[in-house]
Amino acid sequence: MQAAGPPRTALTDTAHAFDDSAAYERFVGSWGRAAGAIFLDWLAPPAGTHWLDIGCGTGLFTGLILETCSPASVIAIDPAAGQIEHARRKPIAQRAQFEVGDAQTLPFADDTFDVVASALVINFIPNRPQALSEMCRVTRGHGVVGGYIWDFKEELSPSGPFRLGMREVVADLPALPGTEDSSIGALRSLFTRAGFVEIDTRTIEVTVSFPNFNDFWLAQTPSYSPMTKMIAAMTANERARLTEAVRAHVPFRGDGGIEYPARANAIKARVPN
Repeated sequence: MQAAGPPRTALTDTAHAFDDSAAYERFVGSWGRAAGAIFLDWLAPPAGTHWLDIGCGTGLFTGLILETCSPASVIAIDPAAGQIEHARRKPIAQRAQFEVGDAQTLPFADDTFDVVASALVINFIPNRPQALSEMCRVTRGHGVVGGYIWDFKEELSPSGPFRLGMREVVADLPALPGTEDSSIGALRSLFTRAGFVEIDTRTIEVTVSFPNFNDFWLAQTPSYSPMTKMIAAMTANERARLTEAVRAHVPFRGDGGIEYPARANAIKARVPN
């Protein structure tokens, strides 16, 4: 009979609050920008349109909109005041308006925007049907609404290898918020029920890379993550077990660097006339 290992640690705090701007940008990383660039190229919005960026965080995706889409205006909202303050200190704040706001109760009049987009956000919105209804309301007839999110259902996000290791040590590791709606089929169903038309979907694959395991670990353990808080409460032996479990799931290059693919699922649709 195989000997039983030490008891697995339980994780109880599952709330996410993206209130550490530096950690957020480190976690999103260059692969977040790469996925955003592919998404905007696929979205193919006309120049000179009015945009709403929902869940803008520190403004990484907002910057891509300004760089590549020639918008007439961009308003970017996020529920985290700290993220908005960080974004307002960037040079792009001279060209975009950053405001604290909730996707579920958008503070805008009907038919205000031509394009409403969100990057790596939809799954984290508690009431996704309500948020999509609000996106539809504030978008002009035949306007575009779209977004993309990591494929958490298949553990193909940039945190996938880390979470696979965590599962071996943490009892009942909870799914990330909105995991059930992170697949292509689930996204299409959400948009269909919200009344959108001309719905199209695609996958976006990017390469995630780190120079070494320490950089990988730092990026995977931002201060806002409930997993980071749980790791801090572990004993030294538990953390050592976790480190080895995560290492076993990380694809190392010959030079000690780390590189693996991540996949995002993207959707775009139009508001009926």
